[in-house]
Amino acid sequence: MEQVRDAGLLVLRIGVGGVLFAHGGQKLFGWFGGHGIEGTAGAFDQMGFRPGRTSAVAAGLSETGGGTLIALGLGTPVAGSVAAGTMIAAASVHSPNGFFATGGGYEYPALLGLAAAALSLTGPGDWSRDAALSHRLNRPWMAAAGLLLSSLGSALVVARRRRAVAAREAEPEAAAPADSPQTPAAAPSTA
Repeated sequence: MEQVRDAGLLVLRIGVGGVLFAHGGQKLFGWFGGHGIEGTAGAFDQMGFRPGRTSAVAAGLSETGGGTLIALGLGTPVAGSVAAGTMIAAASVHSPNGFFATGGGYEYPALLGLAAAALSLTGPGDWSRDAALSHRLNRPWMAAAGLLLSSLGSALVVARRRRAVAAREAEPEAAAPADSPQTPAAAPSTA
């Protein structure tokens, strides 16, 4: 029975870790049809993650590094926590579109984040680098601390992004001259 559990955890780790690695590779290197760091930095800046380049590098490293470590089962509590935190920020971008990914919703990043958090909590199983290292990098307190810190960090990033988006949306109203024939409702949208 334990071998079946370990096989299931291995499959889950490789799947989740592989998807995260691919997404990070798109951001950092332009692999798998991605836009690379420059294109991703511009997109992040437009989404309100400022500075865009720093945010893009952080997200790309979190996904690529976290995905690699999850797949290997190495430092699983920290790797899963970092990936989960990154997916919280990603889900916040998609949340205005509802739940389902078919409508641009947060379904996909939420699923990746929950799977990464679950692996952080359950551990990688016996077929992992953590097990080979006698679980020195896989202690229960590491999962609790990692998830708490990544959640707090994500909350700060999301709040900062919301402030940046609100400030950007307020700019056209503040920049319009007082004698302008356009009313704020008729002004072009920047969203």
